[in-house]
Amino acid sequence: METTGSFTPKLTADGSFTFFSTEFDQAFHSDFGARQEAELKFVAPLELRRKAAKSKLRLLDVCYGLGYNSAAALAAIWEENPDCRVELVGLEINPEVALCASAHCLLDRWQTPVPQLLSILAADRHLQTDRLQANLLVGDARQTIRQLQKSGFLADAIFLDPFSPPVCPQLWTIEFLAAVAACLQSDGLLATYSCSAAVRVALMAAGLKIGSTPPAGRRSPGTLAGFWTQNLSELSPQEREHLHTKAAVPYRDPHLCDTTEIILQRRFDEQQASPLEATSRWKKRWQACRLG
Repeated sequence: METTGSFTPKLTADGSFTFFSTEFDQAFHSDFGARQEAELKFVAPLELRRKAAKSKLRLLDVCYGLGYNSAAALAAIWEENPDCRVELVGLEINPEVALCASAHCLLDRWQTPVPQLLSILAADRHLQTDRLQANLLVGDARQTIRQLQKSGFLADAIFLDPFSPPVCPQLWTIEFLAAVAACLQSDGLLATYSCSAAVRVALMAAGLKIGSTPPAGRRSPGTLAGFWTQNLSELSPQEREHLHTKAAVPYRDPHLCDTTEIILQRRFDEQQASPLEATSRWKKRWQACRLG
């Protein structure tokens, strides 16, 4: 895992910056805009401005990274209700990412006191003020999520934002997402940028209902999930059929400790043996529908 402070800011289209991960060979955000991604893929679908009317909100940020999702959430909540008390838990394996974001002042695009508070969190991993109680749990999220689950923490909103499933499958497995779902309030919502059929099937296996979120910076939508269908948009016929193809074979990690290679090979073997429709055939059928 990357443990150095050698992250270099990379400009995105909305004027905000992101970092590039050499380990995963992916940027932390799309070129579309790091800040817009946080606001459009997470804050808006999770309805945090509406929920800010509550006296207290609990947030879970899975793969805290630079802290953008948490920053956008706090800014939106306090803009609507400055008196709303927030309890925030972030899960992150590499605390250097947040420290570098703070050192480069990347959170300064959000209003005071959000950048200052999250800079303290990055440095101290704990923060307590009259409006914010925050903890950054550092380590493998497969372990820290179990600690959080045992503590009884239940979030009103969850940001699920790991690197993509093909490069970081361990945080998209049936077992991991079941533990994440166990930390969601009965009326809470979970948002992720991914529309992977494997991810959606894993979320449904955890007892969640799913819907799509509008595309932001790319053609494909994201996913919104909760225990109730209220406020969830229906999947399109194409998306529903996608859940019955080999692409929907989920990632598995029975003991939450397997390597990337083992998880990928296990899924590949299961796909090869699966009687589900080939994903390529599903794609061709829908391409023909569009052309016709």
